[in-house]
Amino acid sequence: MPRHAAAVLVDGLGEYAFARFEGSLELRMTSQSATGACGCTCGCEPSEADLYARLDDVIADYREKPGGLIPALQIAQSIFGYLPEPAIRRVADGFGKSVSEVTGVVSFYSFFTTHPRGRFLVRVCLGTACYVRGGKEVLEAFKKKLGIEVGETTPDRLFSLEVGRCFGACGMAPVVMVNDTVYQRVKPARIGEMVAQLASGAAAGGKEQP
Repeated sequence: MPRHAAAVLVDGLGEYAFARFEGSLELRMTSQSATGACGCTCGCEPSEADLYARLDDVIADYREKPGGLIPALQIAQSIFGYLPEPAIRRVADGFGKSVSEVTGVVSFYSFFTTHPRGRFLVRVCLGTACYVRGGKEVLEAFKKKLGIEVGETTPDRLFSLEVGRCFGACGMAPVVMVNDTVYQRVKPARIGEMVAQLASGAAAGGKEQP
């Protein structure tokens, strides 16, 4: 088997890339769906019953597929925004696995989270190129502006802050990714402006602005 083999799986909630490196699996969501968890584009807020009905459909679609647990968990996270314990239990039951086994998978892969994330997931790259070109200072600026530490979410559930290792844009370091948008050559002095633009776009019902 080649050292790097990639497979792309397309589902109604988005496209996901799964890359296998010498037996370890790296997961990354590569696109987001414009539809809500209820399956429509009306922007309505789905009920809890709607969310779990969607999860049941996902489980039914993937439980018989080899390696189906991980993509099912990733789609489940897209549905809820994170992986709450009842959803993990539902997936475990659906796949005929123990809760501890599924929880172990969730804990192993850094993409998964069991805590609610904000509307904007801010990931500051601290790979070698970004670190030496000011990535640490950019991270500190975000922490100060948002008033949170890495791994936390602002009280208004608007921003979550995390650290990444490489976004494939080392020549444009330091790099920050907000959801699926990559910001290049980010300056600590501009973090306040960047956060304000994102917040104002959210208030207007829009998406992140470059």
